[in-house]
Amino acid sequence: METPVNIPVRSLRVPCVQEVLKENPTMVPGRYIRDDQEPPVIMDACSGLQVPVIDLGRLVSEDCAKLELEKLHRACKDWGFFQLINHEVSPELIEKVKKGTEELFNMPMEEKKKFWRRDGESGGFGQAFVFSEDQKLDWADIFNVVTLPASIRKPHLFPKLPLPFRDDLDAYSKEMQTLAVKLLYLMGKALGIEVKDLDGMFEDGLQGMRMNYYPPCPQPELVIGLNSHSDGDAITILLQVNEMEGLQIRKDGQWVPVKPLPGAFIINVGDIVEIITNGIYQSIEHRAIVNAVKERISIATFFSPRIDVEIGPAPSLITPETPAMFRRITVAEHLKGYLSRELNGKAYLDAMRVRHEQP
Repeated sequence: METPVNIPVRSLRVPCVQEVLKENPTMVPGRYIRDDQEPPVIMDACSGLQVPVIDLGRLVSEDCAKLELEKLHRACKDWGFFQLINHEVSPELIEKVKKGTEELFNMPMEEKKKFWRRDGESGGFGQAFVFSEDQKLDWADIFNVVTLPASIRKPHLFPKLPLPFRDDLDAYSKEMQTLAVKLLYLMGKALGIEVKDLDGMFEDGLQGMRMNYYPPCPQPELVIGLNSHSDGDAITILLQVNEMEGLQIRKDGQWVPVKPLPGAFIINVGDIVEIITNGIYQSIEHRAIVNAVKERISIATFFSPRIDVEIGPAPSLITPETPAMFRRITVAEHLKGYLSRELNGKAYLDAMRVRHEQP
């Protein structure tokens, strides 16, 4: 996820994997070989494990809302992931953003250099969460950008994007903000959180986008497109740009592939929602794998409360029987901690837990 204003990062610059592939078309350089990770084994598609599908139209319908809210509750509680259909985001706008994203990664290297990540920042082309020259790298090129509030957009990134992509992305970011806020309040309703506990928390929140390009790999079994992690934000909305699959989520100790539905968004619970819901809705580890045939492209939109908001378990969920599982912390402190270490499962969130003594 992209770094909000006033949160410094020290992630190191890394090579462009597209360029690495040109120089090594048949072999993976040692720094990308992930013998520290579980092998990217894909489960049998007939395993029966399928990410739930939620219909936003039914969620806001007077006739169907109750049943769909229960489905939403189960999806967030049991999976932490779901696919969202009937979201009402313009298909034409989505196609424009997909086209612009593909063109962004297909720019000549000289043009990409104008958008390369600067020291102390995570925005632009280049991987984040890289803190040493010995660290293993993901088989991916990414473009990170702060999108909202518009006042904190880096002047050398978003405003310099080529037209019409810049305008399309601006419109898309506003649609994603509206959708994220709507879903977060619906999640609160599904769980029975009192409205006052969430009042004003998500309006004018932080939004960043990570555009992912996973090149085909000559030895895909040796690499990882994106290391296993949970997201540090409140909610993530993923748009699959092309037809290649690769997202996997950890469910009951197994890696389950997600097959995107046409026209759907893939939604996942972030660490902030796990904190607010006192662990009832859990952020789930997920990763991206690659293949030897074709690139995979996706756009992840991350949404969090304002940087000055204090987060912690919703007071209406705290009882003597269900004490607070997480300490209270500002969004700024939370994101600074999340962004200052390597992606490693849920290690950061686990460090924020309150340890209650057993009676």
